[in-house]
Amino acid sequence: MKPYHAIPLEDCGEPLVAIPPDTFAMVDPHPYQQLGAPYGGQSPYRLRAGVLEALQEAQRWLQRPWPQWRIQIFDAYRPIAVQQFMVNHALGELRQQRYPQATDLTEAQQRELMADVIQFWAVPSLDPRTPPPHSTGAAVDISLVDAEGHPIPMGSPIDEISDRSWPNYFANHPDPETQRFHHHRQILNQAMASAGFCRHPQEWWHFSLGDQLWAWLQREADPSQPVIARYGCAEPEIPTPLAPIGPGKTPL
Repeated sequence: MKPYHAIPLEDCGEPLVAIPPDTFAMVDPHPYQQLGAPYGGQSPYRLRAGVLEALQEAQRWLQRPWPQWRIQIFDAYRPIAVQQFMVNHALGELRQQRYPQATDLTEAQQRELMADVIQFWAVPSLDPRTPPPHSTGAAVDISLVDAEGHPIPMGSPIDEISDRSWPNYFANHPDPETQRFHHHRQILNQAMASAGFCRHPQEWWHFSLGDQLWAWLQREADPSQPVIARYGCAEPEIPTPLAPIGPGKTPL
């Protein structure tokens, strides 16, 4: 369990709604659909209605000082089956990077891989008290683009499993050119915070509003406020088993 899973959750029943493609820039084709993630014919570009309204507010804030910039949506709602698929995919990729010649992995190696993956990927859960953030429809992965649709440099790609993903990784970098990565991350964070979002402590691209992670971060900032989560799993379902990361081995 993550620390935020201890936060009480009372789903408000708000529906998932489509993110209007004319308002935001969209990553197209969707990166997880390209990998074969099982969306069941549904669009990944959906959020809870209140979260979408806040995202639109964040873009309005952004475009006051930077009128040509837009928020780019990398990913939004994930069914639990997609979360499971992507955890398996991340495990497989990391295994290939670190142990490309290995035909089998030790238990210690498996634990090491899983520990690194779950820093950045929430483990799928059937328990309605502990939904993955993206499966609530209250979390979104985003970046920024300019008027021509070119990415604003952030210093590392979304979903990278490394310290570069930490929001303040470049904060004290001595190179002025590299410092701009931190500046751009701060602009994105300020825009989202202006609309009530909280940023994931380890991912510069991940923002949420109303889920357990958001409520936990609110409580961490002000322990006197007993904030609870208002978005649970949007469409509960049974995930597929975790794929093995070594012959005859399972990830856990």
